Amino acid sequence: MAKKKNFTVLDAIGNTPLIAIGNVYAKLESCNPSGSIKDRVALAIVEAAEREGQLKKGYTIVEASSGNTGISLAMVASAKGYKMVVVMPENMSEERKQMLRAAGAELVLTSTSGSLKEAIEKAEEIGKQPQTFLARQFSNPNNIVAQERTGREILEEIGPVDAIVAGVGTGGTLMGISNVMKQVNPNVKTIAVEPEEAAVMFGGSNIRISEHKIQGIGDGFIPKIVDMSRVDEVITVGSEDAVGMTRKLYRHYGLLVGISAGANMLAALQVAHRFGKVATVLPDRAERYLSMDLFKY
Repeated sequence: MAKKKNFTVLDAIGNTPLIAIGNVYAKLESCNPSGSIKDRVALAIVEAAEREGQLKKGYTIVEASSGNTGISLAMVASAKGYKMVVVMPENMSEERKQMLRAAGAELVLTSTSGSLKEAIEKAEEIGKQPQTFLARQFSNPNNIVAQERTGREILEEIGPVDAIVAGVGTGGTLMGISNVMKQVNPNVKTIAVEPEEAAVMFGGSNIRISEHKIQGIGDGFIPKIVDMSRVDEVITVGSEDAVGMTRKLYRHYGLLVGISAGANMLAALQVAHRFGKVATVLPDRAERYLSMDLFKY
């Protein structure tokens, strides 16, 4: 039986359009209510916590985020009546900070040098306080469950694919879509994308991490929910190349998407030359990056 629809903002999450560019089929996740694919994750994590009694009326949701998950959780928290605390590195875009504050979230900023690891440690500290729920997107299995729905939506529209390409922030998107596609095509290729400036999956623990512009992926560590034995290939994309593709997606295809979408599409087009039909995602909107001179020529 289908879930009862209450016509709230939460019912608008998912079932996003699928856009084809050549043999690449991309989910336009900017069509989610808060503007990113992380709406799916936020709702799945919160509703699972409610069912399991980990999140109750009067509680505060706490999470470390580079931006999108924090914004999505703040939206869900607002819709459900929870307070929200987001811990974020201070070098994330100003638009993300403004959106979080506008949603009523308390924003705790950590140093640029500490990257997201420092933010996670701070969130863990805050999460020890009474009546808090720590979302833990990097290790929460409901992250993957949320993206299995994304995979089913793709499967319903275009059937099996030859490869899945997705940037790895938490890794939930890649793992979740792969879970679904593997059931109908055991030979489907699971291909991760990460910034060449932070290529820990590609280069291992000895790789030198540097700042990059592809916010939302490449946090400098391999998340717990990523099963590397299921990743067939890792493609690295430089920041400027990702920005260039993001600009091209708007100018030539009318797709006003974020920089990680540019990275995904660049990698997916490369993969399509080798494997045929490819699925990917365009995770968020370009407006979150305008202060980074995304469209300043």
